Amino acid sequence: MRYSVDVVRIRENSIQLNGWAIGKTPEAKISYRVEDRNHRPIDHKYVSTRRDDVSQIYFKKTVDRDLGFDIQFPYERGEDYYLVICGDGRKIRIKYNEDLIAKRSSVAHKRKQKIKDLMNMETVHVAWDFFKENGLKALILKSKHKIQGLDNDYDYAEWWNLTKPTEEELKAQREAVFPEMPEFSIVIPVFKTPEKYLKEMLDSILDQTYKNWELCIADGSPEGQSVERILKKYAEKDQRIRYRVLGKNLGIAGNTNAAMEMAEGDFIVLADHDDRMTPNALYEFAKAINENPGVDVLYSDEDKLDMDGGALFDPHFKPDFNPDLLTSVNYICHLLAVKRVLVSWAGGFKEEYDGAQDYDFIFRCTEQAKKICHVPKVLYHWRCHQDSTASNPESKLYAFEAGSRAIMAHYERMGIRAEKVEKGVDYGIYHTKFVIEGNPLVSVIIPNKDHTGDLDQCIRPMITKGTYKNLEFVVVENNSANPETFSYYEKIQKEFPNVRVVRWEREFNYAAINNFGVGFAKGEYLLFLNNDVEMIAENFVEEMLGFGQRDDVGCVGARLLYEDDTIQHAGVVVGFGGIAGHTFIGLHKAENSYFHRAMCAQDYSAVTAACMMSKKSVFEKAGGFTEELAVAFNDIDYCMKVRSQGKLVVYAPYAVLHHYESKSRGLEDTPEKVARFNKEVAIFAKRWPEILKKGDPYYNPNLTLRKSNFSLRDLKKEKIGEPYKLEVPLD
Repeated sequence: MRYSVDVVRIRENSIQLNGWAIGKTPEAKISYRVEDRNHRPIDHKYVSTRRDDVSQIYFKKTVDRDLGFDIQFPYERGEDYYLVICGDGRKIRIKYNEDLIAKRSSVAHKRKQKIKDLMNMETVHVAWDFFKENGLKALILKSKHKIQGLDNDYDYAEWWNLTKPTEEELKAQREAVFPEMPEFSIVIPVFKTPEKYLKEMLDSILDQTYKNWELCIADGSPEGQSVERILKKYAEKDQRIRYRVLGKNLGIAGNTNAAMEMAEGDFIVLADHDDRMTPNALYEFAKAINENPGVDVLYSDEDKLDMDGGALFDPHFKPDFNPDLLTSVNYICHLLAVKRVLVSWAGGFKEEYDGAQDYDFIFRCTEQAKKICHVPKVLYHWRCHQDSTASNPESKLYAFEAGSRAIMAHYERMGIRAEKVEKGVDYGIYHTKFVIEGNPLVSVIIPNKDHTGDLDQCIRPMITKGTYKNLEFVVVENNSANPETFSYYEKIQKEFPNVRVVRWEREFNYAAINNFGVGFAKGEYLLFLNNDVEMIAENFVEEMLGFGQRDDVGCVGARLLYEDDTIQHAGVVVGFGGIAGHTFIGLHKAENSYFHRAMCAQDYSAVTAACMMSKKSVFEKAGGFTEELAVAFNDIDYCMKVRSQGKLVVYAPYAVLHHYESKSRGLEDTPEKVARFNKEVAIFAKRWPEILKKGDPYYNPNLTLRKSNFSLRDLKKEKIGEPYKLEVPLD
């Protein structure tokens, strides 16, 4: 028998346990009971739960059985209790009391537990499966990242305490007066809310440093289970609090709409009945409204709060508005404020999207918003229930199906044709397959100097195995020295009529060479490729073209892997290392990235031209690549020029290729190379000073510029929002 108690919490006068247990076979019977210190049975609530993750690990398949448990039982201070698990002829007793639970909640214990978890049988099974699928090198790399994560990154609770507003700052906020003092209508639907959680949410609103708000609550609890007694008490204490008892449950959409109907403020703020707002939440929104005239929609960063309210974890530091990321995942979520007139125009929640009703609502509001503002601060603590989509996605599969329909409805309103929206790397992560309009010619531009083996490996699979056929290849010959290279050129052009070799006879300049190649391109779309990339996804052209054909998109990048299947490119953040750098470098393709960002389609400030698609018309309007940037940053600069046209730069994670570039390539190891590199750093910095100063809008000022893994800033080395200090003189 194997078992794990994953979560232990004290909730008011009860203890809650969540975990799983299995026998030698999926059919093995497991039983549970709770005992006092004298081993007498105690009444308890038991709910079985799905644990497909456990099933896959131990039985290598999903079994139609509930392998998990949710057990709750009453407790008294100072008493000992035992969870007894029986199965396979064994009996396991696990002791619980207040001191033990507190000890297990400490940071030190959690760190020890992480180390222990790295060595338990579950981890061994996972590691073995990972090894079989990805190889030893990948397993070593993943293990290294796991171990480094124990020591290198801040414990979030510690980081939060160092960054949250001080009492002095909160006092100053309470006294602040803005030129515009918008009224916020906080809208909350309640349904059988535990008293403790409801009070915590209400108290967090009363504690707001900004005072111009009203609270509108609709209670959809069944008769006899209403929380009216609590609501009445709070409403008597503060006239800004109003509520309606609906007498029946109208569903999450109907209950929310009922609360919205009560709202009279300038902005509607959506909150859940059992979460908490930070005391500065409304102040920060009011400040942002004054700094961004005409803003229609605001959202903030958030984190998660455990059930007993004693621990914060899993912070989500978001980018500024990112429409393509929004179609991959509902990254906006909490805290959200929408101008009331926009809500009236867009309509409230729709019950046909229950489970993803907020997702659908966000789409409809952002589609019509003239200005959307992101406040890059944690202003909301999302209480994480074990059966919520926040912690156990599979328990609300219907929510993700509703989310898929919400995305398709968004595309229809926007005039974007999509074949389907399917499950991505995890539940709640979506992958869209678009309809390709017509059969446009794509011109593939590939600079080449010798290295015909690499070049053939690049071209041949695209022609023979790739699913998109309307391609022409423009190979730009760049001062090759080997006679065999020219023999290969003759051969490949005879073999494939859609391959053409043109000659560049001047000095090496990557930007100029590609501009030269475009002059021979006949296609509506340009696909820039390095000669050392090789197709992995046979439909990668369609994956890129699906985004590239949109009017609002200027260029599209791909996910590139090194030969060992670690990430070489998954988008570019301007500011990494001073100028720009690739995200998630060195992370294995099978490892989870920050909120699955490596596997989410999204907008970035830039992508690499090692594999980049752009409309020819956009390329020409932008003036092509800047030839002053002969080697470095010309692709980043091009993306910035495209963005200055009001176009998006999209990262397409399902367009996957190998990039056989050495991980040490690009090191400037001669005085001449160093001088050239420094010169190009200075050129880029002078061309785009604002983004380097203010930060990349598709990143977050709370995240580090020193690493590519989206980890928290090291507060000893980096201040929040501070740009990376360039060592290169800009004069």
